Amino acid sequence: MARQGTIVFFDLETTGLGDLLQDAKSCHIVQLGASCEHLTTFNRYILPCIPIEYRATEVNGLTVSYGQLFLHGEPVRTVSLYHSLKSFIHYLVSFPGPVLLAAHNAWRFDQIVLMRVLRKFSLFEQFKQVVSGFMDTLPLSKKLYPQLKRFNQPYLVRCFLGVKYNAHNAVEDAKQLEELFCNRWNPDNDDIREFTDWI
Repeated sequence: MARQGTIVFFDLETTGLGDLLQDAKSCHIVQLGASCEHLTTFNRYILPCIPIEYRATEVNGLTVSYGQLFLHGEPVRTVSLYHSLKSFIHYLVSFPGPVLLAAHNAWRFDQIVLMRVLRKFSLFEQFKQVVSGFMDTLPLSKKLYPQLKRFNQPYLVRCFLGVKYNAHNAVEDAKQLEELFCNRWNPDNDDIREFTDWI
């Protein structure tokens, strides 16, 4: 998609639920997922350095036991946060730039978390060479469809796509958000600009 360069849809699963601003300032990333143009996905699991909250585990199925990350009881391969971020930047570089990152609730959570860890590892300047900004599809959906009762992503997917999916898996969330945005909503450039926080 070439409206503003390339739009890459992404999502984070973390040690907290992201329902409080404090979560965004202190939680650790346990999964980073992305999707672009229905062709290529990105997925990394990260072993967190703090416990995963019980409420988060109930939602995303991720637990830690004896230094190993498990998804619904099955061990998953993890990569350090630093190398996951480096790989993510490398993934983003592969698309025609500039890249616009899109997430549902980006401004209040995903963007804050991602920017915090990029700065922590001194990767923000490298990231900024590739990414032009963050688009938040949550307020976008409220503007486009104010008549809806709810605006959480699983509800929107049921409304517009008529399916249930593996919600709260970062890759699946990114893929379904891309499907909503590209094949159902199709917002114009003005809408995209209105709900983009430029870096």
